[in-house]
Amino acid sequence: MRNLLAATLFLAALAAGPATAAPPAVIVDETKVVRQEPPPHGAIGMSTAYRISDAVPNRTMEFRKRVLHVGAAIGPHPIAHDEVYYVLAGEGEVVSDGVKARLTPGMAAYLYTGAVVGIRQTGADELALIISYPVVKP
Repeated sequence: MRNLLAATLFLAALAAGPATAAPPAVIVDETKVVRQEPPPHGAIGMSTAYRISDAVPNRTMEFRKRVLHVGAAIGPHPIAHDEVYYVLAGEGEVVSDGVKARLTPGMAAYLYTGAVVGIRQTGADELALIISYPVVKP
């Protein structure tokens, strides 16, 4: 009976709609947020950074595209949140707490809080990645 009551209350809440309206969607054109810069955590080589979520007010997550040019790397660094590297193009080698793995298009590395992580471009072509992680509030 308690489960039925809980389900009924849940459905009633859904039918009533959200208590407050969500903000409108923010549409970001990557060509408006692109810049050339050394990759973070060691400035190893050069990259093209698309700081997509920087254009979103009051965000709770980061969503970025980064293209590591030939020979470039995001150096090993500790993370205080889970993080995902998703490969769009090229080849790379990800490291998490000293364990290395090869990544190719369509592969993702899910990295855990507390690990020391990094990724480097390998192969002949640039490594294009999507990087996403939650914003850590101070």
